[in-house]
Amino acid sequence: MLRHLYPRHGSVLSWSRLCILKRRLFTMKLQSAEFQSLFTQGLKSLTELFEKENHELRIAGGAVRDLLNGVKPQDVDFATTATPAQMKGLFESAGIRLINNKGEKHGTITARLHEENFEITTLRIDVTTDGRHAEVEFTTDWQKDAERRDLTINSMFLGFDGTLFDYFNGYEDLKNKKVRFVGEARQRIQEDYLRILRYFRFYGRIVEKPGEHDPETLEAIAENAKGLAGISGQIWVELKKILVGSHVTHLVHLIYDLDVAPHIGLPARASLDEFNQVCKNVEGSSPKPMTLLASLFKVQDDVMKLDLRLKISKEEKNLASFLVKSRRDLLKATDSPEPLKPYQDHIIDSREPDAPARVRELLKYQGERALLTEMERWSVPPFPVSGHDVRKAGVSSGKEIGALLRQMREQWNKSGYRMEKDELLSHIKKP
Repeated sequence: MLRHLYPRHGSVLSWSRLCILKRRLFTMKLQSAEFQSLFTQGLKSLTELFEKENHELRIAGGAVRDLLNGVKPQDVDFATTATPAQMKGLFESAGIRLINNKGEKHGTITARLHEENFEITTLRIDVTTDGRHAEVEFTTDWQKDAERRDLTINSMFLGFDGTLFDYFNGYEDLKNKKVRFVGEARQRIQEDYLRILRYFRFYGRIVEKPGEHDPETLEAIAENAKGLAGISGQIWVELKKILVGSHVTHLVHLIYDLDVAPHIGLPARASLDEFNQVCKNVEGSSPKPMTLLASLFKVQDDVMKLDLRLKISKEEKNLASFLVKSRRDLLKATDSPEPLKPYQDHIIDSREPDAPARVRELLKYQGERALLTEMERWSVPPFPVSGHDVRKAGVSSGKEIGALLRQMREQWNKSGYRMEKDELLSHIKKP
């Protein structure tokens, strides 16, 4: 349900609320090359349209954070004082196409200008929340919208003249590489429990050293961790980003120390020592998130439970199952002149198109850097003999053809996949 909000007078405010409202707005001017690169023909047309109708429009959230870090954002979100109805009227009058109206009930309109999509959201405050979703009201107060956001570094706005609007010291936190919730951590978390994982994710992205947490923040996370049990969507998205960020060993241990793990599908009795070792093994090799996560699993049932909880993809489930099964069974022969051969044999025997990728992840998991380099250069050789070739050699029984093909595969395998068709077929006894 949506209601328009106008400033209220005479309401009783808590001391913490008064402290928030008394924060001084920090402004500065940004004129970086990354910022200037955003001004496409589509954005110029958009800003002119809103300015003409006297509606304020600013860049919001993560895009501002990225620009202040000297990074051109992949996605740019916009915030405005205009209501969805006003935006629709504005765009329709200008003959601009609107797309994806699913966000309209939450205040978001998506317009297409000059072959670009622009997602614009009306300023909002949360009226009620259920720990994931909120009933919102529209507002024209930029600070109230900033107050409802999760982290200070995500609560800033940027005007198109380069003016930064920062109500909660987000820029200072960004410069000092700190991750803090806007206002009280407990309140922000209880509004949306997924913010626990977002805190960990941005900690791994922003902070230089592990262990620099505000004790009250950690206490708030521990007290509210069970709230994650009621959330299904987006947990795996956030968890994957944590696993590929910095300080992953520290953050996963923290997830266990604060009792977050059992509420997001991770095994309660995890192999944390194995996880520590695998984190060292994979350094610099760009592992898939599941390659790291699989080290926490002791048995295949842990994989099944994770899939039931998070609905991971079939590819991710297969990779986790393979790593849990093969991390001990499939090992290089240390005294063999061909230590890569057990891995090659697995790929050849499985005949699955994604087997080479799974084996490469296993080699990362095991810390086999040299073998990984060899594997990346190796191409899977095709078996040179077909059933048709065997028939031409004079064998007609289907059962006998199958047996001969298996025998020839074994010979081909022992030769290191070097034997060619004629040599293999020469072993067939003529009738």
